Amino acid sequence: MPEILSQLYSNILDTSWLEVLAVIFGILSVWFARKENIWVYPTGIVNVLIYVYLCFFAGLYGDMAINVFYFFMSVFGWYNWSRRVDNKNHLPISTLSVKQWLFYILLIVVAFGIIYYVLSDFTDSTVPLFDSFTTSLFIAGMWLMAIKKIENWLLWILGDVLVIPMFAIKGLAFTSVQYIVFLVLAIMAYIEWRKRIKLKEIL
Repeated sequence: MPEILSQLYSNILDTSWLEVLAVIFGILSVWFARKENIWVYPTGIVNVLIYVYLCFFAGLYGDMAINVFYFFMSVFGWYNWSRRVDNKNHLPISTLSVKQWLFYILLIVVAFGIIYYVLSDFTDSTVPLFDSFTTSLFIAGMWLMAIKKIENWLLWILGDVLVIPMFAIKGLAFTSVQYIVFLVLAIMAYIEWRKRIKLKEIL
């Protein structure tokens, strides 16, 4: 354990300014998402574009690809959160039905299979199984966030727990710390969004 902490400390000291900048914008993005604030998307776009670059050179091709996906989903989410569903209100937070849950579980399974095949057969990824599963979770999570489904936070929470050690192992220690912060914020966001849903039900 002391050796792991020592390695983590060493990696943090070696963190590039670009990774620090990405982490700052990433934390800001999740903070704004928790508050249901539209600034989640412009700050998130800066974060993901930096991580496309960082993940490519770290050999995390699944995470690189998902950050490209994040970029396009951020543009869609920015539009979707900005539009009004009627004359007064923007898109409200809602929950998934059982059928919708089954659809997204299927989406995760299919995405996992495709990504694992690509990473295993066409790249030199050192963690194809791990990378494929977390990437699949985040694909579904990002889509659910764009359409304001509260269950997006459950997928982010699970994915964050899994990627924290992966980034640490790959030498992106500061990013690993970022995901610890993401995990805490995601838990807080789920609680806050749940309260907002209950408040709207009362009103």
